[in-house]
Amino acid sequence: METSPPQNPSTGDPSDASSLAAAALDVPARAWRSLVSRLPPLLAAVSDLQRRYFGVPRRRRRRRAALPLPLRPAAAHSARIAGEMPKAFVILDDVVQHTLTNLHSIHKSLLFWQAKAEGTNSQKVYFMIFERGPRAFVDATYQTLTRLGSNGRPVLYILHSASDMVSTKLAALASMQHCLAAFLAEIHSEVDRCREGLTANSDKSLHTLFIVLNTTFSKLEVSLRNAGEGQDELFTHDGNSYELFGKLPEVDLESQEWTESLSTDGISLIYQNLQKLDSFLSSQLSSHKKPNRLTIYWLPYTCGALGLSVCSLWLLRHSSLMGSPDIDNWIQDAKESVAGFWDEHVEKPIISIRDELFETFKQRDKGVMENQEVQLTEDSLRRMLVAFCEQTEGRKLPEDLPVQAMLETLTKRYEKELIHPIQNLFSGELARAMLIQIQKLKLDLESGLLEMDQILRANAINFAVLAALPAFGLSLLLLMLLRTWIQRDHGAEGRGNIARCQRRLLLVDVERRLMEFQHYRDNGMEEEARCKFGLLLYTLDGLCKAVESHAKETGEWLSLREDIFDLAKVDMGMPDKMVVVSRLKWMYNCLLPFSSSRLPRL
Repeated sequence: METSPPQNPSTGDPSDASSLAAAALDVPARAWRSLVSRLPPLLAAVSDLQRRYFGVPRRRRRRRAALPLPLRPAAAHSARIAGEMPKAFVILDDVVQHTLTNLHSIHKSLLFWQAKAEGTNSQKVYFMIFERGPRAFVDATYQTLTRLGSNGRPVLYILHSASDMVSTKLAALASMQHCLAAFLAEIHSEVDRCREGLTANSDKSLHTLFIVLNTTFSKLEVSLRNAGEGQDELFTHDGNSYELFGKLPEVDLESQEWTESLSTDGISLIYQNLQKLDSFLSSQLSSHKKPNRLTIYWLPYTCGALGLSVCSLWLLRHSSLMGSPDIDNWIQDAKESVAGFWDEHVEKPIISIRDELFETFKQRDKGVMENQEVQLTEDSLRRMLVAFCEQTEGRKLPEDLPVQAMLETLTKRYEKELIHPIQNLFSGELARAMLIQIQKLKLDLESGLLEMDQILRANAINFAVLAALPAFGLSLLLLMLLRTWIQRDHGAEGRGNIARCQRRLLLVDVERRLMEFQHYRDNGMEEEARCKFGLLLYTLDGLCKAVESHAKETGEWLSLREDIFDLAKVDMGMPDKMVVVSRLKWMYNCLLPFSSSRLPRL
């Protein structure tokens, strides 16, 4: 076999040199492709290590847990106290919270479409035209004009369309709610039945968990398939039928060893099933959920945007960018107005009140001195009257004789002296009587001025407060608006009469669900009874969240929580549950028709 001798690259074929250069340039590209191809397994290995050594990955929950699972043994309680929850408990909590979150979304959409179904004809027409978005607005307008042109009845057509659309959405949402409620009830029932295995050692608890979830997920898939009967495309891919949820591993612990890989794969499959459930429900809810605020209020938002645009153009026209000083002048005028209002109705009245308070204390001594002066004048007048009357009558007057009686004697003597005024002015008592009257006038004047001064000083603070009333009123209004915004009702969890009524309505729903559950179970309708029990659990979860903060404030939370947990028990009789419902209605402050602070005292 002949072999060709090696050639020197420097003296070889030029095509060989170009191929070597291309190969050299291709090395980084191949390395990058190799790294990219190895990246997914690398990320999967990192994720596996994270699950293996750091436990179950924590998922972001949109709703906090309120109603616990029916696990009450000493082992579960001690695990909760120690803060070391077993993996089975954490996974079950995640499954339940996923289900409650989806039920909450469906429930909100159901309430919305039920409100639309019960609305008046004018409300339905307005919704179909103006609250479904711009495209629906154009379609409804076109249909209306078309039917008007053909002598049709467009309003009747819109009402029929609204009824068909709302009934279709309500039926689809009720079907999904039925499936999820039955799934939630099945989880609680299976957990209650297998509670001993779930609270055992880690391997046995996970194995029991897998058995429980295999049962519940398989029943959920069957119910979803039955609910979507006639929609085979939901469970087919490329013409082939597929199972929605993966089957978790189940082994015989007596004959086969439980491995860590089985645990990791099973936990990963559980969360994959939850993601599939979320994706499936999202695809179904996308066409049946209630419209968002932007879709419902698109017309006011559009008008507001147009108005804002016009206002912006008007402001731009009067701004300094267009060479106009109008906005600067308006801003300056506004500053001056605010400053003037602050000065006239806030700062000056407050300063005046302060000064008047200081002046009141300073004038206290002055008022006492003035009172003393008036008293001296009054005493001097009395002495003069007593001396005049005693000289005129020739007898001693009693000490308790009032001044008015002596003034009458003075007046009579004065009138008598006026008969001969010139003679009596020099030799009579006329001049003395005139002096006494002048003293009386002085006393009356001083007394009147003193009273007037006291009235003005007493009302000086009132006058200053009246000047500050506009500022006080404006401040009070702003504080009330701020308080209303801060303490506005947040559904049944808020404060006020509206939130209290909503909590009472939740309790009414609990009672109704219990009665429906008992009715269906007595008639042998197990599927409907399971659905009602799941809706009962969902309502109890909402009630528990609504009353928690209020019951903690009044110290009722521990007892109230136990009563709510009792209603979620599977093995508790209906008479006992109705007694608990009655106790919830009338024993706890946060569930009373009105606050206990408003109760009349006996």
